[in-house]
Amino acid sequence: MNATSSHDTGPRAVLSARGLRRDFSGFVAVRDVDLDVRHGMVHALIGPNGAGKTTVFNLLTKFLQPTAGSITLDGHDITRATPAKVAQMGVVRSFQISATFPHLTVLDNVRVALQRPNGLASQFWRSLSVLDRLTPRAEELLRMVGLDDARHGLAADLSYGRKRVLEIATTLALDPKVLLLDEPMAGMGHEDVGTISKLVKSIAADRAVLMVEHNLSVVADIADWVTVLQRGEIIAAGDYETVSKDANVREAYMGSEHA
Repeated sequence: MNATSSHDTGPRAVLSARGLRRDFSGFVAVRDVDLDVRHGMVHALIGPNGAGKTTVFNLLTKFLQPTAGSITLDGHDITRATPAKVAQMGVVRSFQISATFPHLTVLDNVRVALQRPNGLASQFWRSLSVLDRLTPRAEELLRMVGLDDARHGLAADLSYGRKRVLEIATTLALDPKVLLLDEPMAGMGHEDVGTISKLVKSIAADRAVLMVEHNLSVVADIADWVTVLQRGEIIAAGDYETVSKDANVREAYMGSEHA
């Protein structure tokens, strides 16, 4: 077990991994990774390209099975569970919800996403009018993310940044215990980055958030805990101030503007 990979104090760990390993035809992509993703906190997973961040995400969401190690959700072993099962249990990855339906309104995008937790997923073929009872919760989610002013507009007409906000709203419709965000700020301008950063921080108030993010300024601003991967192994973990001063981390990022 990597003693530096997880913090032993603080809020309860919702999603945990111990000794996580994944081999691909003799190549070790992830080795001996320990993580605790805690309720009410933003946990950032960072590292240079090829560090194994996406593989860890795929292992935690069960798109890949680990070669070794264990994963637990609220103390329940989910190591061999299917992606659909862990999603039902509350582990939701941002891309699991399809990108928005461009020719539906913003409100209807969220109402469609609300079908599953409200037992209406099998009724997708029915008229959208059957979803009217989901409207109050959909409007509440849109207010939460700052899209209530656009609720009757088409998703296709939103700016890129606001489309990403809508995707987060549809993800929140599943009421996840753990939300995994894969580079939520990718391709965004400065203003949109600020908006999404505030949104991610607010989302983490009542759930656990794990995100892969290359924008280290964002990580510095909103992450409560940072785990740094290099070549599939954890080389440092702690708050941003601690890991940014770590010699191994500085070497891993050597040559970047953040080194």
